Amino acid sequence: MSLLEIEDLTVEFPTRRALFTAVKNAHLSVEPGEIHGLVGESGAGKSTIGAAVMGLLDRPGRIAGGIIRYKGEEISGLDTDAMRALRGKKISMIFQDPLTSLNPLFTVRQQLVETISEHLDVTADEANTRARDLIDRVGIPDPEARLDQYPHQFSGGMRQRVVIALALCSEPDVIIADEPTTALDVSIQAQILDLIKELATERQVGVILITHDMGVIADTTDKVTVMYMGEVVESGATAQVLGQPSHPYTKSLIAAVPRPTVKLDRFPLISYGGRVMEFAIEDLKRNWPEVQTDRSKTLVQADAITKRFVQTRAILPRNRKMFTAVDAAKFDIKQGEVFGLVGESGSGKSTIARMIAGLYKVDGGEVSFDGKPVSNQPGGVPDWYRKQIQMIFQDPYSSLNPRMRVDEIIAEPARHHGLLAGQALKDRVSELLDRVGLGAAAGLKYPHEFSGGQRQRISIARALATQPRFLICDEPTSALDVSIQAQILNILKDLQEHLGLTMLFISHDLPVVRQMCNRVGVMKNGALVEVAETEALFASPQHPYTQQLLSLMPRLDGLSDEGLSVA
Repeated sequence: MSLLEIEDLTVEFPTRRALFTAVKNAHLSVEPGEIHGLVGESGAGKSTIGAAVMGLLDRPGRIAGGIIRYKGEEISGLDTDAMRALRGKKISMIFQDPLTSLNPLFTVRQQLVETISEHLDVTADEANTRARDLIDRVGIPDPEARLDQYPHQFSGGMRQRVVIALALCSEPDVIIADEPTTALDVSIQAQILDLIKELATERQVGVILITHDMGVIADTTDKVTVMYMGEVVESGATAQVLGQPSHPYTKSLIAAVPRPTVKLDRFPLISYGGRVMEFAIEDLKRNWPEVQTDRSKTLVQADAITKRFVQTRAILPRNRKMFTAVDAAKFDIKQGEVFGLVGESGSGKSTIARMIAGLYKVDGGEVSFDGKPVSNQPGGVPDWYRKQIQMIFQDPYSSLNPRMRVDEIIAEPARHHGLLAGQALKDRVSELLDRVGLGAAAGLKYPHEFSGGQRQRISIARALATQPRFLICDEPTSALDVSIQAQILNILKDLQEHLGLTMLFISHDLPVVRQMCNRVGVMKNGALVEVAETEALFASPQHPYTQQLLSLMPRLDGLSDEGLSVA
């Protein structure tokens, strides 16, 4: 008997204008000790299935058909009280966004102990001990001290580990993991996935693993179900589905996955369903100032740059406790080059990006651009330098003003620097929206009206508004599924190759770094431990930490190579 069975599940969302069917006749089952992967693009219905099983569908969503069974008993028709008794204790969920699933007003200890006490018959001391053990088990250092901190005091990856600990509190039989490793670097991702596999093997827990990371699916799951537009298009053993896919959509999806062992000329786009949106680089190039790039010349120089943050404040400087986020990092970026930065969460990658962008003051060393110093200048970051650089942030939604229309957002940098005005500025905005595949009409909408991938395209259009020479890309695709990621990465490849743009590319996704970067720097605890040509680094890493990092990278050996264009 299966732990969890889903038969012909249909989920509908009635609206004033029409009836939207999010899931249509979906079916899957999970056996004890089995990890069942659920993949597909954003909007395919993956998370909706998880919410339906948990009884957490957002109103007015409803189960319009089909049956959900837990250990042979139907649970899709349970009332609120019966579902509450089952939820958390027998079936737990790891949510995608850890910040919104943790209470900001309570410490981590209070939230863990409350959950443990609610579902298990234990004393207060036993609940505290179990909470500490869970925090330690998910890899959070110094668990006793961290238990008494609040969610905002943790990094994104740390918060995700807290959410995983919460899901494990009640020793459930079924765990629904909705993108549990999206915000995690490869080392922590490997630790969390090992924990999930251990639970499945030792405690015979059944797991539904919802993710857009095909490497995670290939390395972790026993079976996989592929969804497209709310429907299941293919299901079976993971090795069979990924190695010999039968459905055209599955083939297209697998072809878009960045490979860790082979460099691709371009990323294949999802062609099934006629939804391909290409980037019009040739049209953009016609109105772009011609730039002569000499790969032997340095454009950006970071000379032993250091950044320290105050950990403990005090009036007297000697009583202040400082934390060194970046310690004397030294590297250069050549003209027309893509320079990658990799490392664990908290290693200092984004801090370096913000120092180079002028968003953080440089506490030691110096940043130079085209041979001229730009950090810690008497009048602040020179205005000429700000025109030459732009940044694409990790979360496109939080970096776009929700109260501004898209055309205003894209026009703002050019207007601020006095580059264009009036009709010429409107034309520039319309052209950029056309070139990134959104169309000029998108300028009249607001950020919330777009998907994650479309919002990232808006961020790219905004970054190109000043026609910069240097782009800083801080985890630009970490929250995107492989199809949208392929589109964004192709855009960045085109910008480098055809417009001569120089880039700093920060990512925890090592296969993506291999595809995108000419050289790579490896960060650990604020220090730059290795810099090398990309292929040399992946073929023969020199530093022990780099070797460890690459050993944890998903190999993706079983994926079909159909549709790949090798460089």
